[in-house]
Amino acid sequence: MPLERSAGALIFRKENRDIKYLLLHYPSGSRTSKDYWDFPKGHIEKEEKPEVTVLREVEEETGLGDIKFIEGFKEVIKYFFKVQRKTVFKIVVFYLAKTKTKEVKISQEHTGYRWVSYEEALEQLEFKNAKEILKKANDFLSRRSIQGS
Repeated sequence: MPLERSAGALIFRKENRDIKYLLLHYPSGSRTSKDYWDFPKGHIEKEEKPEVTVLREVEEETGLGDIKFIEGFKEVIKYFFKVQRKTVFKIVVFYLAKTKTKEVKISQEHTGYRWVSYEEALEQLEFKNAKEILKKANDFLSRRSIQGS
């Protein structure tokens, strides 16, 4: 069974006192029959560290070159999907990252982007595992702000 390894980020920025998360619009295609909203992510190149993948993919997909990783947050999801009648096992590691940049320049891989609140992101996200990671990230940020970080 083929294995794919990817890395991505839940990117957020502060707007006044509110946190806004970045979602990208993925079009339907060879891997999915319908379009969906998700976080930026991409394939880990051979010998590449996941953090380097995130920096590269985020810049390629969004034009954001100023993201800063939030220490202490790293989540892994695993799932299966079918492509051309083959089942693929996919492992994706997600980080939490902050940006100060509001303007996003999406690549041709995507058809749109949105900066949304936590509640809007939960509604917009299609996949259960993406919603679960968002919940963990939002809880993580809430705990940090309570502790004064």
